[in-house]
Amino acid sequence: MRALPVGDDALLVEVNSGEEARALHAELLRRRAEGSLSVREIVPAARTVLLDGLAAPSRVACELAMSEVPPAPPRARDVVELPVRYDGPDLADVAAHWGVSAHDVARIHADIEFSVAFCGFAPGFGYLTGLPPRYDVPRRATPRTAVPAGAVALAGPYTGVYPRSSPGGWQLIGTTDTVLWDHTRVPAALLSPGTRVRFVPVGSS
Repeated sequence: MRALPVGDDALLVEVNSGEEARALHAELLRRRAEGSLSVREIVPAARTVLLDGLAAPSRVACELAMSEVPPAPPRARDVVELPVRYDGPDLADVAAHWGVSAHDVARIHADIEFSVAFCGFAPGFGYLTGLPPRYDVPRRATPRTAVPAGAVALAGPYTGVYPRSSPGGWQLIGTTDTVLWDHTRVPAALLSPGTRVRFVPVGSS
């Protein structure tokens, strides 16, 4: 791993894979909980983990360089099920890219158990992994100026659900009515790193 300074009190730790990022994130959370790491924020991403609010970032960087990170613990048992209508405007394009029918896109997508690798872009937006590499899809050449809340979308290796209306360039394959972000709920985000997710087809596809 490589730890890069960010400002005066933060580190960006780079690793080689999403699984290594998940393992490092889990280990840093464990160290903070036991009191051996004092840090304000621990933010995972695709292949990095940001530590913000460190009193001595250079010391933490040295400690990380010398330490072994154990494998990530088993994922949580509970699975969040998201009812989805596979009715997205890009469903036919994704089917063509995969070389299958639109019905098969829905079947393949719903057969997979996903995991939230990290969160970002908007509050409540999780980057879900689980699709085999052969199902990677490119982003749209021209992003939409507005993607509706609840849109189920694909881009690269990730699946995501837009928690609110916003611009976006992902391929839209479906719609869910599940609320991903609710500031009156504790926690406000339905999805967090490590959450297991399944999409359950409803209606016609």
